[in-house]
Amino acid sequence: MTNNIQKQIFAEQRQHSSTRLNAIKAVESHLGGRTLVTFFTSFDHPVEIESRDCDMLQSVLQHIDLTNGLAVMIDSPGGDGLAAERIVNTCRTYSGTRDYWAIVPGRAKSAASIMCMGASKIMMAAPSELGPIDPQIIRREGNTWR
Repeated sequence: MTNNIQKQIFAEQRQHSSTRLNAIKAVESHLGGRTLVTFFTSFDHPVEIESRDCDMLQSVLQHIDLTNGLAVMIDSPGGDGLAAERIVNTCRTYSGTRDYWAIVPGRAKSAASIMCMGASKIMMAAPSELGPIDPQIIRREGNTWR
């Protein structure tokens, strides 16, 4: 039994797809049939929400069943505000007559907060955070990101 627990812990640490799929199914079961899509960017690396993310999300939404609505789980330090606005419009378009919901398990900062504000419902845990919406430009100067 201990060996199975160790395998599960290692799978979770390595973020194996089976771990994510089980967690996604567990969350979906509480959403009244809505389809859950996750949107995460790194707080540790210089990655931000950008226009290409909208294109990627649209390609995902085109191929899934959203009959019962859409919920987007967001965890991100933010990025381009215009890209966030495009993502909001895409989520609204593909959710059809059903509004989309935003779920924030951790932090949704800056442009990620904008994505949440475009939803008809925001679901958060007690330690979850939104904002501030703080438009900034991240650029590389030599070997340093500023």
